[in-house]
Amino acid sequence: MIRKGRAAPEASSPKPDFESGLEPGFESDSGLDSGPESTGRARRPVRSLKARAIDYLSRREYSRAELTRKLAPFVEEGDALDPLLDSLEREGWLSDVRFAESLMNRRSARMGASRIVSELRQHGLDQSLIESVGSQLRDTERARALAVWRKKFGQLPQSPADRARQARFLAMRGFSHTTIAQVLKAGDEDWSDE
Repeated sequence: MIRKGRAAPEASSPKPDFESGLEPGFESDSGLDSGPESTGRARRPVRSLKARAIDYLSRREYSRAELTRKLAPFVEEGDALDPLLDSLEREGWLSDVRFAESLMNRRSARMGASRIVSELRQHGLDQSLIESVGSQLRDTERARALAVWRKKFGQLPQSPADRARQARFLAMRGFSHTTIAQVLKAGDEDWSDE
């Protein structure tokens, strides 16, 4: 019979080396130790602000304000964040326009214009850019609201309580009251067009 859990007493596992602070199989990177007062653990080299910024930007788009907040804890005396962000913009790493397009593409299938515009404001984007994105979203809002409503409900509400629930669902996703009224009135007409 095989027991799960603890190992058999005769099977001994390698013991950690408490003097060096390392577990078996791990070796210290001697080039990264800071000297005799070192604890024996490998230390990461300190990364520059630009390296951190590029690391963040290689994963996803950030707005300038968002990247500033993210890098602020790592700014040391003598470092300047604004010139770094300016150079990242010149080199094409950082772009508020690209960030706005990325956020719009990620959210537009599920969210209404007011919710996306609100999120863009929270990220500190320029008002003219926000208005541009908002106008693009408002042009397609009814079709997007109808698609979201169909996926969740698929049929017109049968009672006032159902209507209120469906309207709340769409309102929480940032669709306008006019759009919600159009979707809940004409949902079945648009449904039969397909």
